[in-house]
Amino acid sequence: MSGAAQAANPRYASIVVDATSGNILHAANAEESRYPASLTKMMTLYLLFEAIEEGRVALDQPLYVSSHAASMPASKLWLNVGSTISVEEAIPALVVTSANDVAVVVAEALGGTETNFTRLMTQKAQAFGMQDTQFRNASGLPDAAQVTTARDMAVLSVHLMRDFPQYYQEFSRKSYVYQGKSRRGHNRLLSNYEGADGLKTGFIRASGFNVATSAMRDNRRVIAVVMGGYSASSRDEHMAELMDDGFTRLAMLSGRDWSGQTDIYGNATPLPALASAIIAPTMANASRQIASASPASTARRRVTNPDAATTTASYVSSSSPSQAQGSADPIAELVERRSRPGPAGEWAVQVGAFKDAGQARHLASRAADYLGAQQALRVDVMEVAVSDSRMFRARLVDLQEDQARSVCSRLSARGMDCLVVR
Repeated sequence: MSGAAQAANPRYASIVVDATSGNILHAANAEESRYPASLTKMMTLYLLFEAIEEGRVALDQPLYVSSHAASMPASKLWLNVGSTISVEEAIPALVVTSANDVAVVVAEALGGTETNFTRLMTQKAQAFGMQDTQFRNASGLPDAAQVTTARDMAVLSVHLMRDFPQYYQEFSRKSYVYQGKSRRGHNRLLSNYEGADGLKTGFIRASGFNVATSAMRDNRRVIAVVMGGYSASSRDEHMAELMDDGFTRLAMLSGRDWSGQTDIYGNATPLPALASAIIAPTMANASRQIASASPASTARRRVTNPDAATTTASYVSSSSPSQAQGSADPIAELVERRSRPGPAGEWAVQVGAFKDAGQARHLASRAADYLGAQQALRVDVMEVAVSDSRMFRARLVDLQEDQARSVCSRLSARGMDCLVVR
């Protein structure tokens, strides 16, 4: 979804976060009120998982189907009044086929009535800091008073993964069998996006097409929410673009000082040590992985749009055997070279690519600060076209090859990913 399309869509909102730290990697209308649709069922499932762990219900416990539950419109399992469905059967029905009748069955089993259960849902949301969320039903069916935000849905996604890791695999199901019949879900990102392993899709006319997704690549996990898509396919394609950008940004910003940045919970805190400890082991190989990727292997990273992925032939690994040949201190030599006339070098060090020019310049300046060579290193932000959008490449430029390799080596030692380019 292009920037122009987003601006013209009053239902659109999105957010991408680092699942480890909660730091926000992207946000657009993330605090604006939206209808959750069937993303609501993530909270219904949270309260069900909580009840299981507290021993209030068991997996093999039968849950009664009331006339109210049976009257829910599709999507549904078409449960009969007076029948039962076990807790274990209810879970995939909620996750995979988003069964509205099952949502009410669970709500009545845990709350007595659906209305009372929605009070419990809203109370839990408030406890999580989801201050902009109000639940009025357990399914996500249309209700003008049932509202949330993309940020709040991301918070809920984080809690589901963190609080109930033993049940998270349920969100990776693509199908399940109920009463001898196989039933398939609508979450095509599980098949079409590499590393995706949950969470939930949703749609009502008032909301547009929503999805909350989590994916893991190279020991990094991002969680993203897109709301208000025009269609399931365009929503999924946009989600894939956001996730791609999120993984790239997470890798490039792993050494960034996050002080003053607001995380998903509204806290202005540095990148936690835990996040650094998890991310750091993957950083040494990041440049080699990107540099060695052929167009075909890069395209396979995102199956939904194999033609969108690109590589740059001039990218070379910062760990090349020729590194550090030349002057003993290329950065010191750079200062000396800049003091006398002569042609600038043809090499550069790229430290990131972003949709925001200010963020690109900030990261390039931060890289120069890390090296203590602000006066010697020239920062450049290059605008390039990528598909139907614009990207801004953050670079330290006008370097000789040995200087570029030394700069990238030092940045890598500080935990900042980089690429040497010509």
